[in-house]
Amino acid sequence: MRSFIVSGTDTGIGKTLLCGILMASLPEYSYWKPIQSGMDDGADSETVARLSGCSKERILPEAYFFSQPLSPHLASAIDGIPIEEEKLVLPRSESLIVEGAGGLLVPLTDRLLYIDIFKKWKLPVLLACRSTLGTINHSLLSIEALRKRGIPVLGCVLINQRNPPNEQAIAHYGNVPILGHIPILHSFEPDNLVTVYNNHLSSIRSIL
Repeated sequence: MRSFIVSGTDTGIGKTLLCGILMASLPEYSYWKPIQSGMDDGADSETVARLSGCSKERILPEAYFFSQPLSPHLASAIDGIPIEEEKLVLPRSESLIVEGAGGLLVPLTDRLLYIDIFKKWKLPVLLACRSTLGTINHSLLSIEALRKRGIPVLGCVLINQRNPPNEQAIAHYGNVPILGHIPILHSFEPDNLVTVYNNHLSSIRSIL
């Protein structure tokens, strides 16, 4: 099954939750977060492993792990560890979920944005979006940035309370499929995440 990137329209969108749901529901896939910034709440890879209940073999190690919860270019400078483009190489070619950091235009160095690496990898992007006010603008800007660089957009997943008018606007103006939504959750056990996938996100499998 083909690999893809999970990115978002902003930080704190819910990319890691989306990855946890996908890892709980798609046993063929492995997970990779190339750059982790901030250790206070643990790594996103640890969160995905806990949410999904998957085996540790399916969680691949980060290329970079920085101490401060900041944009990678700042976290890198503080720790004195430069990010080298040559080290950001996909660890496998198939059945890999790659989680980005923040939004698409997050800087990695003074010359490199995360979206530049996405273009180099030639993988499609599944875009995580808020369902709330402001999401239309943020989502359309993100879709435009991806298309400007020739990066395929698999579709969008909206997160939080269901908002059909926003979904319809993003689908219409962005010319993208809405592949489901993640509702407000009160249980984060793996079985519940699989139920969320089956009820709200199962159409994702049809495009992989």
